[in-house]
Amino acid sequence: MFTGSTQMALDGKGRLAIPARLRERLTASCAGHLVLTADPTSGCLLLYPYPEWERVASRLNALPSLDPIAKELKRLVIGSAEEVDPDSAGRILVNPMLRRFAKLEKSVALVGQGEKFEIWDDATWQGLFEQAAQFPQLLANAARDGTLSEGLKGFSL
Repeated sequence: MFTGSTQMALDGKGRLAIPARLRERLTASCAGHLVLTADPTSGCLLLYPYPEWERVASRLNALPSLDPIAKELKRLVIGSAEEVDPDSAGRILVNPMLRRFAKLEKSVALVGQGEKFEIWDDATWQGLFEQAAQFPQLLANAARDGTLSEGLKGFSL
């Protein structure tokens, strides 16, 4: 399971160095074979170990091809997916199209999300993290107006 966040820098060629502590785990779980793709719901990038990506891609491909929203989701997520393997220095290349999509310049945040990572522009990530202070009110509002999902009712940390 991947957790926590790390602030990093893209080099001049658009490469991102995976931290050594994560490289070891990725090598053990997937021989370092990764997939990088766009996240249409948030505007960041998603970095999957290849076995986890296969599960996600299978679920995406099972969506109905005549559903216009499913079609757009597949087009963006699968169409922008790129297999990446760290080089000898542990860096992966983030192609220009994906860098533009996520508005990545120099400073980025690698954020663990359990079975995958999110890659954010660092300033955007910092802003989202600061907004977390408003989460209790958001939760209370959702509970009050009945929009709290069943999965969150009774959930506790």
